[in-house]
Amino acid sequence: MFQQIGNQQFAEMLVEVDAKTGLSEVLLGRRAKTLDELKALYGALFAHGTENTAKGVCAMIPGLQVPQITAAMRAMEARGRLRDGNNVVVEFQQSFPIASLWGSGEKASADAMTLDTSRHLHSARVEHRRKTHGIGIYVHMSDTWSLFYDQPIVLNDRQAGSAVHGAEAYNVSRREDQIRLQLLAVDTHGYTNAAMAVSKLLGFDLCVRLQRLSERKIYLPWGTQVPEDLERLNVGKVSLKKIREGWDGLLRLIASIRQGKLTAREALSRLGSAAKGDPVHAAADELGKLLRTIFLCDYFTNPEFRREMHALLNRGESVHFLARAVYHGRIGVTRARRSDELMAISGAHTLLTNVVIAWNTMKMQEVVDTWRARKQPTEDAWIRRMGPVHFEHINFRGIISFNFDPFADALLAKESKRRARAAA
Repeated sequence: MFQQIGNQQFAEMLVEVDAKTGLSEVLLGRRAKTLDELKALYGALFAHGTENTAKGVCAMIPGLQVPQITAAMRAMEARGRLRDGNNVVVEFQQSFPIASLWGSGEKASADAMTLDTSRHLHSARVEHRRKTHGIGIYVHMSDTWSLFYDQPIVLNDRQAGSAVHGAEAYNVSRREDQIRLQLLAVDTHGYTNAAMAVSKLLGFDLCVRLQRLSERKIYLPWGTQVPEDLERLNVGKVSLKKIREGWDGLLRLIASIRQGKLTAREALSRLGSAAKGDPVHAAADELGKLLRTIFLCDYFTNPEFRREMHALLNRGESVHFLARAVYHGRIGVTRARRSDELMAISGAHTLLTNVVIAWNTMKMQEVVDTWRARKQPTEDAWIRRMGPVHFEHINFRGIISFNFDPFADALLAKESKRRARAAA
């Protein structure tokens, strides 16, 4: 299929996706007035979302000056701008019929990737596998392959709060006629008992791929007789009394999250190990043990459920390979020292990754439509096993040139086009 699609320049993919989605209009808050303004915007995306600096991107895009790119970078750091741009790309990617073969949008996975950085950055920590300093970018990936939420995190911290926060923020932003997330698959770092309880009360299930499953307990309420089939297992006890005592406080905490008084990430940070002895923490922890037991029963007895959850997490690992191709270097020494700049790096990197996923989905749909028009056998089961994260056909490096001619009408404001024609 990708032989049919052919090789492509990354910059040309960005222009085409922008023309289809109105990405630049969302990032600017209006249509671009000139082609130089568009180039500066794209340059700012590359400077934030790849390992290049503004000076490095300027050397790659002929005709641009460093102040133009830095001004666009600062404008892009406005809160919510990159996320809104990412949303339009996600909706575009999910609009293709081929995306419905990959998933319905009700399930997702969440995981972190590490961007190498200087040890002098205040939020940098040593990544335990490679023993290098870095920051984490925690992303949520839909079962349709698109990345719908991102957030920078501190490495080696528990990621459960970030996992629940991203899913809840996504569900809250959905309209009544749009599909909301029902299941979120995470690894061991993205889970705690309290997180399982909070996510369930917020309306979705947190499913975890646990390490050392043979050592994990199942839990039953005190006074419950252990079934004969489970007598050989290591069975723990849950106090229903603690759940009842902290139930009202736990519901108030969930209501505060729903009303926006605090985020799920902040709420779960208050329910960490330091909160032991608090009735709300005890209720969430005991309820989470019961929910984890139900999950483990489904996990061990339902092969389809287990296979689907592992497929979601494995897709996330595949997306990380693409994200590494987009951002293969390290964050500069002078960068990411401000929280808004760190958020912009995370958002721009996710946006550029989604541009590749959306463009690949669009071209895969065109190939499938062509094959079916020729009566060439094309089975849905075969397409379902493919993903839009292939990147060997994409050139991410070198001199960046933009072909605006086929898309000028979709990208520029009408007044600018009239002036251009009058000047011609």
